[in-house]
Amino acid sequence: MTKNRKSEGVASVSPTDAHERRAAKAVVCYATDSLPPFDANFYHTARVSSTRTALQEIPPREARCFVVPAGCFFRISCQHGSQVGDLNLWQRDDLSEHFFSGKTRQLHATHLTTGDRLWSNMPYLRPIATITDDSLSWYGWDQDGAGVHDVIGTRCDPYTHNRLHGENYHHCCHSNLTRALADTRGVSPKDAEKHIHDVLNVFMCTGFTKDSHQYFMKASPARKGDYIEFFAETDLLGALSACPGGDCSSTHSSDGAQCFPLTVEVFTPEKQTLDTWQPFQRSEYIAK
Repeated sequence: MTKNRKSEGVASVSPTDAHERRAAKAVVCYATDSLPPFDANFYHTARVSSTRTALQEIPPREARCFVVPAGCFFRISCQHGSQVGDLNLWQRDDLSEHFFSGKTRQLHATHLTTGDRLWSNMPYLRPIATITDDSLSWYGWDQDGAGVHDVIGTRCDPYTHNRLHGENYHHCCHSNLTRALADTRGVSPKDAEKHIHDVLNVFMCTGFTKDSHQYFMKASPARKGDYIEFFAETDLLGALSACPGGDCSSTHSSDGAQCFPLTVEVFTPEKQTLDTWQPFQRSEYIAK
């Protein structure tokens, strides 16, 4: 059903006036021309010199934490089958600085790919990771307006699930991420939960419906061997949940969907390839 946006008491608008208002030119809100450009040559040179220094499997319907030192790469891949993942990132030594999906969306796009950066929250506001390679960059936008690797949806969570379905489901990505962080940091789930934030939906294929503009998902185009790769611009603590929806073709909080593990690999470059690299500094804005 299409939503009716008209309400009582609002003056009518003539068709001509409505057309003129809708014809206003669209302007990008946050032009990023002044930011340092994506240096593909630097990242490529550092990556080809790298050796794998860590490997971790994320079980289906669970999450695990991993550490990536500044100047290293990490790859998330589907080695077993099509699978969506929910990614949280924190500055390793200061959990108050974490990935900010909303600002990343404003500065880049609703769906991310090679060359986009993952920004941290205010007051820090800096890139904490850069996407350096993406095997699904070919997907672009499909006939439904959907793309891959979105920052428009939140992680699936037990509170919304309970509200909509009246069930207590304990393997939503929010719950998985909470348990993983609690186990890693040695804190209670209650203390860990306050640090769980909106995610990068890795491999998830999503968009907004053309009529009601509601968030939708469809089967992920990821297949065995597909991956997305990042460069850590600071020391990172990551948490990745293998979504209970599997490829999210029909559901995202269920024990019925076919799910596969996700793989996380960390690669360390040769030291000399990072000689010209300058880490991004936290925002220099000074509040009154």
